[in-house]
Amino acid sequence: MKIKNYINGELVTPFSDSYIDNFNPSVGEIYGQIPNSNNKDVEEAYQSAKKAFPAWSTTTLANRSKILSNIARLIEQKLDVLAEAEAKDNGKPLSLAKAIDIPRASSNFQFFADAITQFSSEAHESVGLGVMNFTLRQPIGVVGCISPWNLPLYLFTWKIAPAIAAGNCVVAKPSEVTPMTAYLLSEICIEAGLPKGVLNIVHGLGGTTGQAIVAHPNIKAISFTGGTKTGAHIASVAAPMFKKLSLELGGKNPNIIFADCNYDDMLATTVRSSFANQGQICLCGSRIFVEKSIYKKFKKDFILKVSELKVGNPFDANTNIGALVSKEHLQKVTSYIDIAEQEGAKILFGGKKVEVKGSENGYYLQPTIIEVNDNQCKLNQEEIFGPIVTIMPFSSEEEALQLANDVVYGLSATLWTNNLQRTMQFSKLLQTGIVWVNTWLLRDLRTPFGGTKASGVGREGGFEALRFFTEPKNICIKYE
Repeated sequence: MKIKNYINGELVTPFSDSYIDNFNPSVGEIYGQIPNSNNKDVEEAYQSAKKAFPAWSTTTLANRSKILSNIARLIEQKLDVLAEAEAKDNGKPLSLAKAIDIPRASSNFQFFADAITQFSSEAHESVGLGVMNFTLRQPIGVVGCISPWNLPLYLFTWKIAPAIAAGNCVVAKPSEVTPMTAYLLSEICIEAGLPKGVLNIVHGLGGTTGQAIVAHPNIKAISFTGGTKTGAHIASVAAPMFKKLSLELGGKNPNIIFADCNYDDMLATTVRSSFANQGQICLCGSRIFVEKSIYKKFKKDFILKVSELKVGNPFDANTNIGALVSKEHLQKVTSYIDIAEQEGAKILFGGKKVEVKGSENGYYLQPTIIEVNDNQCKLNQEEIFGPIVTIMPFSSEEEALQLANDVVYGLSATLWTNNLQRTMQFSKLLQTGIVWVNTWLLRDLRTPFGGTKASGVGREGGFEALRFFTEPKNICIKYE
């Protein structure tokens, strides 16, 4: 199957007539091809967006809201088709795609369909001076959205929905590794009545298609989710051009467990926060720090629970952990297992590739638990982004906080305790953009999302996203 670009409201072939193989990671075989787009395709998409912008940016909020709601409804109606495409393209369990990825994609559009009607500006009256200041929030123009492969439709829509809700037109690139649901979204947008040119989806490689979007002189903002190294490159290209940037980058998130936690809830949630989506979520708690008094018990119970997880084909109803997204990524993840011993670490469970019956060439790996004794080892400092977690004991609050913060990343942290004073102290002092206390990945779409340090720049979500995709203009009127 050859998928197509979506430009000016139509599905079109790339200028080069060149294509990239698309793999099904669960069986390790090619099942389709995607456009290998270049700067000509991006330019065509930009011109389409530029042409559509004047009319779209002045469309009533009610009309914009209605179209976004149409898209949300169609995604919900096509849940089974989209979930099957996501599982095939990404390797994640079908049950996960049905329960999380596709419903969230629909929610993203519906949330911003509602949010844009409630997005208010500010006014300030200078009493006694006869002066009124008010702020307009105007769409930027043509913006670029580049999304990753781990939550393909979920994160693609997370960017596109607020951008078009705010009145912008978009040139978007999904990951070349998982392009299928973005292609299906193209068809949904046509059916939903989205005007031509408002959204343009250009498929291709990051180094060519993505680079062309970032470097385009008239694409005025870039929203990117992906690796920190790529984010740094994007910033180096975009910053001298004074583009607005939102960069949601890597994470090496601490999961801090105190003895006074609700133990059973903590244990079940920690299994999930460690290995959901094969550990390929930037928010996974990949560094587990456990208070010394319960460390031995936790280690024993955690190994037992993880050993019960089934690695299998994504379409098997009993599968807990599917295939990693690609052969190259599997090799990257296993390279960290290979260096565990020289890092002074001990593999407590897993660490081996898995051969799944009927899918012998798929990219499967056991969930892996590694005990470390040094927070400075590569296993604890570098983002692995796979089904690998490390565990390590701590003796005091001070040590736990130091271990948690002693890393270049600062995306999220999870804290398990029933001590209110400790909760408030850690919530304030943890150097992350998100802190979950006695839970994980419980997301309210109204809240800001993003990280500190090497985990990114800016915030997404709720009105933060609408603020990013608009420019504030202050108007000062003297009426006396």
